[in-house]
Amino acid sequence: MGLMDVLLIVIPSSLLFAAPLIFTALGGNFSERAGVVNIGLEGLMVMGAFSSIVFNLTFADSFGAWTPWISLLVAMVVGAIFSVLHAVASITFRADQTVSGVAINLLAAGLAMFLVKLIYDGKGQTGTIRYSFKKIDIPILKDIPVIGDLFFSNTYWTSYLAIIVAIISWYVMYKTPFGLRLRSVGEHPMAADTMGINVTKMRYIAVILSGAFGGIGGGVFAQSITNDFTHATISGQGFMALAALIFGKWNPLGAMGAAIFFGFAQSLSIVGSSLPFLESIPNVYLLIAPYVLTIIALTGFIGRADAPKASGVPYIKGSR
Repeated sequence: MGLMDVLLIVIPSSLLFAAPLIFTALGGNFSERAGVVNIGLEGLMVMGAFSSIVFNLTFADSFGAWTPWISLLVAMVVGAIFSVLHAVASITFRADQTVSGVAINLLAAGLAMFLVKLIYDGKGQTGTIRYSFKKIDIPILKDIPVIGDLFFSNTYWTSYLAIIVAIISWYVMYKTPFGLRLRSVGEHPMAADTMGINVTKMRYIAVILSGAFGGIGGGVFAQSITNDFTHATISGQGFMALAALIFGKWNPLGAMGAAIFFGFAQSLSIVGSSLPFLESIPNVYLLIAPYVLTIIALTGFIGRADAPKASGVPYIKGSR
């Protein structure tokens, strides 16, 4: 197997696993840029994965090939609604945001499995969906020598969509009045309040956006990688997305780059056994590789990374 053959396996696989992480990391970016720490991204992905698979299985006959996309919208809405719990606890009631995030993760895992058993007669997992996201070739671009084969052939729509959304998110965050207000309430909420910005409203919007993106991330993962839902469908991807957010230094494009790196690490655990230079490595080491690389990246290569100054700090109007 030559180098080109290896790249043709690794690059599309990396983009496949990166897409859910990109969406979820972008959600975390909006929340933390507004000053609300959201470690409940794992739970939001769980709810997105659960709702998308259940909707897909239930309405596949009605919507046909459009079912995965409509299921993704459902996952987005469910994630946004579920994130309101975190918003109310951390913004209105000023609860510890870490504790609230942990509660979201635990509640989502328990609620999703309870509903699966309730809906599917006590079974611990759903059936396999018939309509999932498929690989595509981009017309014209796929004909570019070398690059076309690597990046524009045999890749999922969701991978391209995630990259486009990351670029749009960067533009919104750094080039629009909304993004300026969002970042201001995460850096100095009192100054923002003085300028007439509704801090509470902006933080609610940011947390709900994080839920919407987290739900999409879970929906993409379930409908393009696992194709069903069990207790192990989402197993650490939300925390990887959080790591990508930090590794990317709270910048949408940085988070996208870090997510692609973690997607590469995840893909190695799946396709590594078929690669000549990794086939002799025991599978268990390939399975833990994404998590080890995540720790190494965060502890050894991240360098200086400053979180938004008011991140994790509840805002009390009039306090100094």
